[in-house]
Amino acid sequence: MIFGFILIIASIALGVGSSIHRRSNDHEERKLELLARTEEAKAGRGAASEAYRKLEERVRVLERIATDRGTDLAQQIEHLRDLDQIDEMTAPKEKLQ
Repeated sequence: MIFGFILIIASIALGVGSSIHRRSNDHEERKLELLARTEEAKAGRGAASEAYRKLEERVRVLERIATDRGTDLAQQIEHLRDLDQIDEMTAPKEKLQ
C-alpha cells in the first residue's frame, strides 16, 4: 500500500517536473527568437535610416523649389538651358576633330 502511494506521488512529481521543464525550454526558445528579431531589426535600421535620409533630402529640395521665388527659379532653368545649348554646339565640333 505504501509502495502504491509512493508510485502515485512519484508519477505526479515527474509529470509536474516534465511540464515545468517543457515550459522552461519554450521560454528559452522565445527569448532566443526575440533576440534574433532585435538583431535583425538593428541591422535593417541602418538601411532604413539611409532611405529616410535620401527622402528627407528630396523633400528639402522640393521645399526649396516650391518656396523659391519664381524669377530665380526661371533664371536657373534658363541658365541650364543655355548650358545645354552650349554643349550641343560644341559636341559636333569635338566629333569632327
